[in-house]
Amino acid sequence: MSNHHVYKKVEVVGSSSNSIEDAIQVAVAECSKSVKHVEWFEVVETRGHVKDGKVAHYQVVLKVGFRIEGS
Repeated sequence: MSNHHVYKKVEVVGSSSNSIEDAIQVAVAECSKSVKHVEWFEVVETRGHVKDGKVAHYQVVLKVGFRIEGS
């Protein structure tokens, strides 16, 4: 085992009609299904969809960090 790690980031967008937190949870959970070694995320943008004067969906852009296997 080495004493260093190398990471990569991917950008994903989570969406939820419930909350910003739910949009984050959905994005991280779905990303983790296909990306190994997910270790952290950062929110880079928050936005939403408005319908009939009310918030219909929350959208959160995340950068998800994962460790490169073997590092």
